[in-house]
Amino acid sequence: MSFFFLTSTAEAKIVKVNKPYSYERLVHDLTEVKKIYNEELEIKSIGTTHFGKDIWGIKLGRGENNIVLIGAHHGREWLTSALLMNMLENYAEAYQEGKRVGFRSTDILNQVSIWFIPMLNPDGVNIQQNNLASFSKAHQNQLFIMNEGSKNFKRWKANGVGVDLNRQYPAGWKSLNPEPSNPSYAYYKGEKPLESKETAALTRFINEINPSIAVAYHTAGREIFWHYKNGKHLKRDYKIAKSISRITNYKLSKPDPEAVGGGFTDWFITTYHKPALTIEVSYLVGETSPPLSVFSREWKRNKYVGLVLAKEAKKLEGKKNQ
Repeated sequence: MSFFFLTSTAEAKIVKVNKPYSYERLVHDLTEVKKIYNEELEIKSIGTTHFGKDIWGIKLGRGENNIVLIGAHHGREWLTSALLMNMLENYAEAYQEGKRVGFRSTDILNQVSIWFIPMLNPDGVNIQQNNLASFSKAHQNQLFIMNEGSKNFKRWKANGVGVDLNRQYPAGWKSLNPEPSNPSYAYYKGEKPLESKETAALTRFINEINPSIAVAYHTAGREIFWHYKNGKHLKRDYKIAKSISRITNYKLSKPDPEAVGGGFTDWFITTYHKPALTIEVSYLVGETSPPLSVFSREWKRNKYVGLVLAKEAKKLEGKKNQ
């Protein structure tokens, strides 16, 4: 059989990015993906938000070892949810049919599974997309206050109760700027680490699955952050980050010894001493979500990230067992 027939060239059939990617669309797409790729997937709720929305985790592959890819810590970063769902569907199709994604085999998924958490912050996504109907009138009034009196929520980063999820993790949390000191559309770190239901659910889940590598997708800036403080494994982690920089053509950040922390990857690196990447997709757009027009280009840049990191995870496990 020719190489052509072994290659999955089809674009995603279920996941569409022709309008802002909402929580409702995510739930719909997961339902449809499960119908087609049931044997390849495990779908579960890893917890709920402050307003009762499920935070979905999807496992693709049969490997006992795993990596985890997380999207939409921030409300205005729902493009990362669409990117991860597109990756999930493309990988699942190729894996089920024994085809390649581009020129890369999906056989690695027999040894290393990928956990996708496409939308950690569905309440924040709903707010940013001005979908306030699921909130009470009283809470809608609170949201206006948190948004400094504006009814335009395009800049909204926080979760549904005004806490910035990527300032919630117990790695350098105390050193974070205490301002704003009250719930806000962005940057409020909360009264204590992991007080948000979303970050508490995620850290419990990470402890449960013990991933070899973790990635948090954000927007924007086309940059990869891979280091926190005086990490013990600079050479190892740099090599992995460099491999992702090479395929995405995103620039690598320079290690900052004065980095404050509070983010997911800061916590993962210091807690587990394993590699973690923060990948910023899209060009810089200011305090808003990237335009839909950027999606196609960002997908092409990130198409192989999951498969490449799965292979890196296999190498890590091999070295550990030597």
